[in-house]
Amino acid sequence: MQFPFFMFNLETNQFVLSFRFTFMKSILSFILIVYLSAGTLVAQNPNIPLTHALTLFEREMTPTNLSQPVISSNSISPFQNPRSMAEWEELQGLIITWDTGYGNGVTNILKEIVRHAKEECEVIIVCANANSVISSLEASNIDTSTGIRFVVGDFDRIWVRDYGPNTVYANDVDTLGLVDWVYNRNRPKDDIVSNIIAEDMDLPLIATTSCPGRVVHTGGNFMSDGLGLGFSSELVLEENDPTSQWTNCPLSESELDEQMDLTMGIENYVKMETLPYDAIHHIDMHMKLLDEKTLLVGEYPMGTADGPQIEANIQYVLNNFTTTAGEDFEIIRIPMPPDFGGSYPPSGDYRTYSNAVFVNNTILVPTYQQQYDEEALAVWQEAMPGYNVVGINCNSIIPYLGALHCITKELGVNEPLWISTNRVVEACAGETIDIMASIKHISGISSATLFYKTDLTAAYQAVDMNIGFAGDDWFGSIPASDEGPLYYYIEATATNGKTITRPMPAPEGYFEIDVKDCTIINNDEVANSNFTLETIFPNPTAAITCIPVLSDQKIDAEIELLDLLGRKVSTIFQGAIPAGDSKYFINASEYPAGTYFVQIKTSTTIQSQKIIIE
Repeated sequence: MQFPFFMFNLETNQFVLSFRFTFMKSILSFILIVYLSAGTLVAQNPNIPLTHALTLFEREMTPTNLSQPVISSNSISPFQNPRSMAEWEELQGLIITWDTGYGNGVTNILKEIVRHAKEECEVIIVCANANSVISSLEASNIDTSTGIRFVVGDFDRIWVRDYGPNTVYANDVDTLGLVDWVYNRNRPKDDIVSNIIAEDMDLPLIATTSCPGRVVHTGGNFMSDGLGLGFSSELVLEENDPTSQWTNCPLSESELDEQMDLTMGIENYVKMETLPYDAIHHIDMHMKLLDEKTLLVGEYPMGTADGPQIEANIQYVLNNFTTTAGEDFEIIRIPMPPDFGGSYPPSGDYRTYSNAVFVNNTILVPTYQQQYDEEALAVWQEAMPGYNVVGINCNSIIPYLGALHCITKELGVNEPLWISTNRVVEACAGETIDIMASIKHISGISSATLFYKTDLTAAYQAVDMNIGFAGDDWFGSIPASDEGPLYYYIEATATNGKTITRPMPAPEGYFEIDVKDCTIINNDEVANSNFTLETIFPNPTAAITCIPVLSDQKIDAEIELLDLLGRKVSTIFQGAIPAGDSKYFINASEYPAGTYFVQIKTSTTIQSQKIIIE
């Protein structure tokens, strides 16, 4: 017979009536359970955990944050020339909110975050009672005497990624500031956590919480490459649309883009279709930027769950956008595992390995079951050599629609020594490899060094990098290499003596170049061709500049002008280059002074030459 029972739905935060068939040997027991409204329950009992998604109650009530928001005493106007920090940059702190309302399993996750993160930076714990947190941590053998900062303040729930402050810098590396968005939840205490952090850390706060520049947004739905490129799902458009319940001063897409540029320096904002089964529509549940050109993307079995839409979104990005340097993105796939019963969303938990967090030299990755975890952790370690990749079991929190990234928030350092580089991934055997980077510090840069080797068991060799005329661009060259892998990293020293490497855990960490034999060509016509980018003149130059090309037969090619980071500045020529001597020209006076590269490439070969524009 059917036996009625009530079950708590984690997505809606609502008790629902269900039926289960059970067989009774002797007597039938009837239990009367009073139906409880989740809205009333949550309003009266703050200890009931709220999922990451909007509850039915929150959808139906008028948002409290439509009224004039609380203004921090640290509030300022937007920076001039702001830059949004990338997550792999240097951190002074990792923020968490100590919410014990989700049970011991989730509290243990918070403890493990603290255990590992405090070895890399200060863990900033927002809590109601510091002594209680200290007791809990010390009971798990976590030293609380160093590496932890307690900020006593009120909040609603654990999902600090979404409502916590966003790190920005003025003029790339100058003043550190925080940007505060409006949270798209009816959780008013969460919405002032950024104010609490700003005041406790004495940091300027740029609040986008008042009309006309009011931005409704969530941190789990935002990624930045640190160079002005941002990613989100189209949820951000819905949140700021005239039909949205969360705003009383809507923004069109162009107005939203303008505000993101004004406050966070996002000049190129990529927005992707929301996923059908991800209830929160946050991109950190299925993808993550690993560096300026690499996207880690969750992968389902073909045709399963959100797999088709994820793949469509990635193809949309690849077909319509490039890295800030003007190159194609590198894609690394990582499995999206099923739950314990072998089910995928919408039937199973939304397990994800992309919901990970950088903490300087450590990467914290959610784990679930060993049979799936081993492959995922191997993907992470191969993609990020030298990093300390730590798995933390997230089975207790993933039913609430979030994992490690969702419950943490990075805080960048004051006065960062910033190295941004469009890493080289491929090169031709026998050719010199040019490595370029933008390196900045508020005190200036005294030196930069390029370290490389072809054998992981050998010692690195060092090459001094030279500064370009632009003042922040540095370049170095690795001598011609034989076919095979090549490993390199960059080290920079600021004028004040601070030193940092990129990638951060170098020399154990490194970038890898696949050095290939480029002479093997399948196309017969191209295989028999020879072309040479001859000496460009005048060089240095300030006006009309000649680019001579010698080819033994007609070839299809493209000639481009690149900056020191390999970003395309302009296309000089595209089409068929005739046999013999050909000359192409640029007017150097049209470009800012600095160091550039002229690159000519066919389908199989690339040649480049450095020029200096005065």
